[in-house]
Amino acid sequence: MSFGNLRVGFGYDIHKFSANRKLILGGVEIPYKYGLLGHSDADVLLHSICDALLGAAGLKDIGNQFPNTSKKYKNISSLILLEKTYSLLKKKKWKVVNVDSIIILEEPKIMRYISQMKKNISLRIDCKNISIKATTSEGLGFIGEKRGCSAYTIVLVVKQ
Repeated sequence: MSFGNLRVGFGYDIHKFSANRKLILGGVEIPYKYGLLGHSDADVLLHSICDALLGAAGLKDIGNQFPNTSKKYKNISSLILLEKTYSLLKKKKWKVVNVDSIIILEEPKIMRYISQMKKNISLRIDCKNISIKATTSEGLGFIGEKRGCSAYTIVLVVKQ
């Protein structure tokens, strides 16, 4: 059996909390006293997914594809970046098999928003092939001090 048609990608993102910003995770606005600071909407989940997908397809990372020095990406919804990422993969004939992500933050609790996040991500993937988990860092480090949020993602893609 040949595995040349299968590729795995890994993505990671982290942003610090900031006042006067909306907290957007997986394309869902979550009520909280802080949002994540970034050039776009700073959606760490979608950024980690984009990076994982781009890496699996052998394309440049999210910073190269959608530079934070470009005015056209200022405050852009990361759902648009995800759609553009899916389009880049489609052009190269890659199909997403599955997405497995974990969001790390102390608060707010986000479990009730995960099904909507999965729906947002499932633009070209069946929801049953998307896993999103949430955990804390047990009070340790930058995230444990409630100063930010991070996400990790692994994906599998197949060449069509």
